[in-house]
Amino acid sequence: METITHSVFERGRSILGRLPHGKDLLKTIEEFCAQNSIQTGVFSIIGSVMSATLGSYDQNQQVYVTFKKEEPLEIVHCTGNVSLKDGKVAVHAHAVLADIDGQTIGGHIFSETVVYAGEIYIQELLGKPLEREYDDTTGLPLWRL
Repeated sequence: METITHSVFERGRSILGRLPHGKDLLKTIEEFCAQNSIQTGVFSIIGSVMSATLGSYDQNQQVYVTFKKEEPLEIVHCTGNVSLKDGKVAVHAHAVLADIDGQTIGGHIFSETVVYAGEIYIQELLGKPLEREYDDTTGLPLWRL
């Protein structure tokens, strides 16, 4: 029976913050984490975006298929993690978003997702930083554990 490959971390700082209006969601988190020496962590966000670029991974072709929504959307659920890729902070996040009528879409968040208003909770994790590396089986940059 296969088991989960894992690492154990201690809790570091717990940070609450407000995301800046009109800024790229992922780049803002990456910059904040880099400036505050957060190399590994998890986060959740509530708020809304002015536009979103989302995607889903095509497992057969091993590429992301993306789409853009150019309208106000409520963040129903957003969760993600922080690790390192090529020695730099990398943010990986997924979200479910709702339009004004309550219709939802979701997926992997890409840059060019623009914050209208947002509040973030980041839980820093202390220990050997997680690093992403190319995985031959999936074609994805996964954690090296």
